[in-house]
Amino acid sequence: MIVELGHFALIAAFAVAIAQTVVPLVGAHKGWSDWMALGRPAASLQFWLVLFSFGALTYAFVTSDFSLQLVVMNSHTDKPMLYKISGVWGNHEGSLLLWVVILALFGATAAWFGNQLPPTLRARVLGVQGSISVAFLAFILFTSNPFLRLEFPPFNGEDLNPLLQDPGLAFHPPFLYLGYVGLSMAYSFAVAALLEGRVDAAWGRWVRPWTLAAWLFLTIGIALGSWWAYYELGWGGFWFWDPVENASFMPWLIAAALLHSAIVVEKREALKSWTILLAILAFGFSLIGTFIVRSGVLTSVHAFANDPERGVYILGILVFFTGGALLLFAIRGGAMEAKGVFSTVSRESALVFNNVLLAVSCFVVFIGTMWPLIAEMAFDRKLSVGPPFFNAAFTPFVIGLAALLPLGAVLPWKRADAARAMKPLWYALALAVFIGALVWAMQTGRSAGGPLGAGLGVWLVVGAGVDLYLRTGQKGSLSQRFGRVVRLPRADWGKAVAHAGFGITIFGVAALMAWEQEDIRVLQVGESLTVGKYEVVLEDVSRVEGPNYLSTMARMHVYEDGRDIDVLFPEKRIYPVAAMPTTEAGIDNGFWRDVYAVIGDPQQGGGWAVRVYIKPFANWIWGGAIIMSLGGVLSLSDRRYRVAAGARRRREAAAQGVPAE
Repeated sequence: MIVELGHFALIAAFAVAIAQTVVPLVGAHKGWSDWMALGRPAASLQFWLVLFSFGALTYAFVTSDFSLQLVVMNSHTDKPMLYKISGVWGNHEGSLLLWVVILALFGATAAWFGNQLPPTLRARVLGVQGSISVAFLAFILFTSNPFLRLEFPPFNGEDLNPLLQDPGLAFHPPFLYLGYVGLSMAYSFAVAALLEGRVDAAWGRWVRPWTLAAWLFLTIGIALGSWWAYYELGWGGFWFWDPVENASFMPWLIAAALLHSAIVVEKREALKSWTILLAILAFGFSLIGTFIVRSGVLTSVHAFANDPERGVYILGILVFFTGGALLLFAIRGGAMEAKGVFSTVSRESALVFNNVLLAVSCFVVFIGTMWPLIAEMAFDRKLSVGPPFFNAAFTPFVIGLAALLPLGAVLPWKRADAARAMKPLWYALALAVFIGALVWAMQTGRSAGGPLGAGLGVWLVVGAGVDLYLRTGQKGSLSQRFGRVVRLPRADWGKAVAHAGFGITIFGVAALMAWEQEDIRVLQVGESLTVGKYEVVLEDVSRVEGPNYLSTMARMHVYEDGRDIDVLFPEKRIYPVAAMPTTEAGIDNGFWRDVYAVIGDPQQGGGWAVRVYIKPFANWIWGGAIIMSLGGVLSLSDRRYRVAAGARRRREAAAQGVPAE
């Protein structure tokens, strides 16, 4: 009964979404306030209906209701409860329902907290957001219904994909969806602004928190996926330029560009057309990611579906929303007249250059990701584009972006003197060059990537600190200026922390790629291998039975310069129901390095295949991502306060009959 109610709630949400789309948009066009007001209760009702439907599907998974086809295909009675719950979104249909829940949540949030928006803009935002819901609810109901019943239920299910039975992958998709779908709000604000024919500083203030929230969730989701790939897949990498990895990375890059561009709209009312275009492209790349994951046109270990017919529907959604918005932009974009003017050397110019680097790097990733498909369709040739292309094509843009950020952050608005702005940063630059030269001197016969990454990392971290210090003014003692630093707005702190986290991640990536050591060989029990200053002894290999898997588990002792430091237990698991193997690496995590061990298959002549890696500064990659996310949280908390405070001041000023500042 609960399942049927969930299905009915989804159908009712579809009807409500149609009303949310049509009525407010017509009301905004005609100036009918009653029609415009309908958008708010409709957005709220749609969210509660979709949430109930998702809850009903979750209930079916938790109770192992094998009369439901989706539960049979993605669950099992012996599966731990965490993976029964994550099985709800560990498949095509359930993940789409989660997508729609988050989409409805963002629309409802705009209805709940958008009281200070102009009524016509709010109505159009909710109407556009409702139209996206209509498209995806129709896609679920007509092609991907998660509530299909079986006439003859089996006694047990087929289990969830073993690769997804991991805590990192349990939380990775929800965070990614929060990022993907969060960009729909920036899209809705952009299309609403095109319909109104007006973009101003207030629009920039409203679109930034939504974009910042989406970028924050994408950062966390990408970091979780990278961390999972590092310890779960057994090959020791953190990024493989897989099509689905790229699908999340592309909107992250455009969202970062949109964040910086919206600052210019808010502060200077410039770059209006460009910011609108970025908002459209950001959500467009989210839809491209959805198409890649679910259409089966590109092969990936992460893909949810391999169904080109359903991929056509997603392609239609992509073309309608992205193409329609771009057409509207072509018609109305000229009305977005920029008021602010600025010189070649200014913060605005630095942000423009920042945007160009991020946008071009995104399109480089897009071309590399889609080229195999284009080559097969256009030239009937099967090609693969791997890490060498992406590393060579993408790295220069990251270097340029990292080199620009500290200087761009301290440049004054409108007009600047580059030499004067650079003066307080010379110490940071000297330290960065010194660290890079020191690292170069310490390593012999190795890649220049390590020293370059070290220098850029120091430049970004110290540059972020200089930026904070400069915001305290030129007067006062050191203790007074330190006190002012502590009291700076959270947005300033958030920017500095995010830039510093970016620097730490750059250094972690460069250090790991430049200085990693590895050894692969066959070992008998009792034998050892040496990698650098670490000795790893294979002490035992045993069979272990887990809750829903069988494991070949090795016991490996790790010694550093003869000193006992850890015991690792790498595994090779077999999930009998799914008949699929997985690899569980044994990792001794450290601040400066990871010792990473993997047990392979038994060999014909006896012994076991063993791989051992020494991965320097590996955890700095995800530590930097955490710091970037913290910067996003700091900025987001400040933005909420400032938007609310600005609205409150305007209300108070209007009540007193005086103009607000």
